[in-house]
Amino acid sequence: MIFKSVRDGRPYPDHGFSTRDWANVPPRAVRLDQLIATKKVLELDKLLAEDSTFYGDLFPHAVQWDGEIYLEVGIHRALRAALQQRNVLHVRVLDLDQLKPADNSGH
Repeated sequence: MIFKSVRDGRPYPDHGFSTRDWANVPPRAVRLDQLIATKKVLELDKLLAEDSTFYGDLFPHAVQWDGEIYLEVGIHRALRAALQQRNVLHVRVLDLDQLKPADNSGH
């Protein structure tokens, strides 16, 4: 299995990050089998395109939420890495777990 799991959609709240905000998140190495894909449908032309990141960020974007890492942007880059027998990808990970307000109710 390439990803930890595949789901349709994002379980976390909208973070409102812009392209400029993402550029400030440093990339880190993440194993593909730790990522949860948030898209079930792939576009073969994007998977096979050599210049797919020409106008965008070099690194995929992921969101950490409730201890899980969800791949938000970059599914095609992640699959290309897997097809090249690579099991680690450098990803910009926004940690929403750190941004959650503390639960003071004792639960």
